[in-house]
Amino acid sequence: MGSRNGNPIFDWDDPSTYAAALKGMDRAYIVYYPDLAVPGAKEAIKKLTDAAFIEGLEKVVLLSGKGESEAEACEEIVADSGLNYSLVRASWFNQNFSDGAFRDFVMSGVVALPMPDAEIPFVDVNDIADVVTKVLLDDHYNSQTITVTGPQKRTFKEVVEILANGLGRKIQYQPISIEEFKEGMTAAGLPSSYVWLFGYLFKEVLGNPANQTVSHDVEKILGRKPIDFEEYVAYTAKTRVWKTEAKTL
Repeated sequence: MGSRNGNPIFDWDDPSTYAAALKGMDRAYIVYYPDLAVPGAKEAIKKLTDAAFIEGLEKVVLLSGKGESEAEACEEIVADSGLNYSLVRASWFNQNFSDGAFRDFVMSGVVALPMPDAEIPFVDVNDIADVVTKVLLDDHYNSQTITVTGPQKRTFKEVVEILANGLGRKIQYQPISIEEFKEGMTAAGLPSSYVWLFGYLFKEVLGNPANQTVSHDVEKILGRKPIDFEEYVAYTAKTRVWKTEAKTL
């Protein structure tokens, strides 16, 4: 795993760290933070795959976004790199509600998000990890694009109802506009790049009906059904990540 705190150091913002981090590897899994849609991603992916080719890596797997044109441009860079590769396109993560941007909404009891009519095949990150491990090690999947989603489509209202039932707590979904959502993120002090990214993802990705489709690639590759949202809520609740502390006087 490469990171700014690792040894050797890997920093997406510093291409001079790429070669040392890749040295001695034969295969690599590439995840660009925060998303392949942000400015600078294509340049970073090009420099990383160039370094990987020079270092003699056999194969790379790129985590990409389902239905993101900018992410597809990064996919082309990987495909043209001279390396063996697989591309894994993921839908929105279940874990946005427990480890990501929407956890605070769940804790507050009001999940205020745009796109109430979007039907999203949320995918569990554990399924992504299992699929990536399989395709990274198995050359049968070279040059293939794999799309990972959950087993069914859900609206935000539906997943909030599942959260409320699973946690035994009153949680409601409140539809808002994309602009209202962005204004709220700005008021909360989040970086402008982060605000832009979520605005883009809501409008360009969730707003495209073609992206609201269920894939069966998880089942084909792993030989089991993907984790559904109810299962995610049940096992995540046991970690107490949504636990509210009782207030004392």
